[in-house]
Amino acid sequence: MPRGRYSLHDPHDHTPLGEEHFQCAPGPSGWRYVSQVTTPSGDHSGSVDLALDDLGRPIRLELHAGGWQVRAAALDGVTWVRTDPTGAHATEGNVRAHAFTGTSPAFLVAIARLLRLTPSAAATRVRLVAFTDPVLAPRTVDQSWALLKREAHATDNGPLTVDEYQVTALDTGEQHPVHLAGDVVLAAPGIELEDLRSPPTFFTDPED
Repeated sequence: MPRGRYSLHDPHDHTPLGEEHFQCAPGPSGWRYVSQVTTPSGDHSGSVDLALDDLGRPIRLELHAGGWQVRAAALDGVTWVRTDPTGAHATEGNVRAHAFTGTSPAFLVAIARLLRLTPSAAATRVRLVAFTDPVLAPRTVDQSWALLKREAHATDNGPLTVDEYQVTALDTGEQHPVHLAGDVVLAAPGIELEDLRSPPTFFTDPED
């Protein structure tokens, strides 16, 4: 069960945004990730709870940030309910999309798990609903994901397999790399792995 800490920063000007203290593990239904998010000063600012099924589909997502709350799941595309800080108003949404995304590293692992790309495969287009900070406002985005290479790196605990993805924002053409080792993000724009207290978990497909 990997546990650790990511530092989050603005991918453009590198302004510190805080830290995400996480743990994740395979479960009876697939994979679950939970985290607590703090500000640069150490104050609590939100949380993430994401569960995937064996196929990588988001069966439950709960986000908290700035007093706002989102509960969501893959249902007729993806469906969510967003509640304001007072709790007096809730708005529902539904989009023909594949999954969710946002600032949490959890979403990068989830998308990679959903797509299950191989280094020889062509880039795959995916439609996502992004919940943007600080008020978890939803917007639909289209991305293209390609697995450029898969390499084994020597570590004190044996070889570690690292996948390097290229992610393209289809509205702007902007590209960026994402490096994953199993269910842990090693590096991505705005994300740095600062502490990892147990090795990553590597997924096996249901038919394996």
